[in-house]
Formats: sequence, C-alpha cells, structure tokens
Amino acid sequence: MLYRTRIAAAVGLLAAGFSLAAPNIVPGPSSDPACYKPWDAKTQFFQWPAKKGPYRIALANGFVGNTWRIQMIKTAKAYAEQPGVKANLKEFKVVSTGEDLPAQIAAANNFIDAGYDAVIVNALNPAAFAPVARKAKAAGVILLSFDNVIESPDNVIVNVDQVDLGRVAARWLLKEIKADSGKILEVRGVSGNSVDRDRHDGFHDVLKKSGKNFEVVEVIGKWDDGTGQKAAADAIAIHKTFAGVYTQGGSAGAVQAMLDAKHPMVPVAGETENGFRKLCDKYAAQGLHCSSAGTGPAQVAVTIKAAISALQGEKIPQAIALPMSLVEYPNLKKGVDFYPDLADNFFVGNSFDACKIGFTAQEIMGKTETNQ
Repeated sequence: MLYRTRIAAAVGLLAAGFSLAAPNIVPGPSSDPACYKPWDAKTQFFQWPAKKGPYRIALANGFVGNTWRIQMIKTAKAYAEQPGVKANLKEFKVVSTGEDLPAQIAAANNFIDAGYDAVIVNALNPAAFAPVARKAKAAGVILLSFDNVIESPDNVIVNVDQVDLGRVAARWLLKEIKADSGKILEVRGVSGNSVDRDRHDGFHDVLKKSGKNFEVVEVIGKWDDGTGQKAAADAIAIHKTFAGVYTQGGSAGAVQAMLDAKHPMVPVAGETENGFRKLCDKYAAQGLHCSSAGTGPAQVAVTIKAAISALQGEKIPQAIALPMSLVEYPNLKKGVDFYPDLADNFFVGNSFDACKIGFTAQEIMGKTETNQ
C-alpha cells in the first residue's frame, strides 16, 4: 500500500464523535492556505479552541545518528529562538531517544502526562504510536508528526510525499541508464521507519511497471555518509558493476565508495546534501549525472509553526503536504543549488518560502543536537 493510500486511510478513519478534548472538524481552507496545504481534496480540517499562550511544546525525536537528523534538531532550536516564534513559547523541550522505540513512546507519553500543550514526533515506527495519539487526544494535547509520521487520524501530519520521492528517483534512473537490464544499487535508510519504507515502495513501483529487467541490490545505509559508504563499498566489492545507484541519504558516502573503487561513473539519484551536490558538479563531465531530491530538515519548523497555529485556535489540515526540493543534471547551479563554502553535511533546500520560514547556515549550525 502506498503513502497516499495510507494518508487517505488515516483521514478516512476520523471518528464521528470526538471527546471534548478533541478538535472540531471544520470547513477549509486553513488560516494560512499558502503554508498549510491539505494533502488532497479529502483531507479534513481541524480546529481546537484557542488557548492563551505562551505555550509548552516538546519534540520527541528518535534516531539522531545521521546529519539530516542532527540538522533537524538544530533547525528546531534555531526556529524556536526566532523572535516571532520565541514570544509564543514558554518552553521548548527536545529529547532524542535513539533507535529505542519503547523509549521514544515513553518520552512522548511523559510529555503528555507533564501537561505540554503540544507534542511533536518524528516516529521510529508509524503504527506503534496510535495509543500515544489516543492518549494525547483524550488529554487535550495537540500531537503532530513529521517526516516519519504517525499513521493515526488523531494527529496532525506534516510531510512531503515520500513515495513520490522514490518514484522520482526511479523514473530519472530509467531515463538516464542506457540499458534495459543490469543491477541497480539501492542504499536504504533506517529499517522500520516510514520514510525508508515509502521511498522504497515508490522506487520499486516504478521499476516494476517499467517492463525492464533490472536487479536491485539493497543495502542499509541509515541515511548516513559513513554507513552508506561502507555498505556501498561492500556491494561494489561483491557485485563489481552497477548500472545506477539510488541512495535515500548519505549520498556523498555512496558516491565516495564509487570513486574509491574506481567504479565507472553511473547515474546516481540521491538526497539534498550539499556535499553530494558538490561531487555531482565536480564529476559531471566524467559521467556522474545526478538527481538530488528530498525535503529539508526545516520541515520541523513548519510543524512547530502548525502547532502554534493550532493552539491559537486557527484552522489547519489534518495532513499538510510539503513540496520536495529537486534538481537534476544538467541544471545544478553553484550558489543556488549547492554552496562550495558550506559544509558537505549541510542539507540544501532548507527553506519553505510559502510559510515564511528560512535560515542561514550559521543560524542552524550554531545550535547543538543534544537533549535540552
């Protein structure tokens, strides 16, 4: 089942009789339609009674072992410190629990029990948080999830179409690979996460329907350069040659593995890391043609913004759709799509203009990823 179907199912499960703590289902549009774009025409709109601020908001994150998650935590802290946001926050709490699912569930429940006004989750498992969502609803706590979302109608979802990101990668590789068969290397993310599952599903959906005879070799890269580089290097050592590569993250690591092994330059579909785009520009003339697509860590800022809007009694969609950041060979532009002077592990495409959300690299990288 693909991501759009899952979202539609979650929206369709909305119960007719909410408790007094639950939001009202109201007609759209949202209070900020340019920013809070509904997932589709069936998406319902929520409205909670306005609550006097400032608010206590918590972020219960799980995995923090790669640069995207680290930048996401730093971005959340940077956004919470921006003057127009800080005035609405009595407290902004951040906890990362690693790959320990029970610990992440416990952290979210603890925030609910402690009376936080809103709790934000980047979930280790999409289905395991349904009891947390019901608990938040009963307690009158607004629960939101983003990136790896909670598949429950009792929370507000903020996400890019992750299945479509997989489809975009597959379509581009099929266009670039000048053959109808061969091996494709797929460097996957963190097992059990909805983003890994959905991008994988979208990627294989397109390959299956293409009628071409490609064998996909899957390795686990955890969206991390070091882990992805080792996994890709091991795959190259065993399989020798690939016709193309799809890496969900840790993209520079996968390319570096090709360079170290003196693998022929082949098309690579990857994420939006600055270092990956630098490599794509540097080696383009030698045949490293790239597609770079994803959604920046700043989606956490959209989620915080939505939490504040909901607490202020504004209408928001139950499922908010974000645009993807996408650039493909030969349209990679220095100073626009990548930045030679910025760190390799900085994710580009990190602003959402429709939401008036943007950051400088210094503003983000000046924060830490530690719990607070």
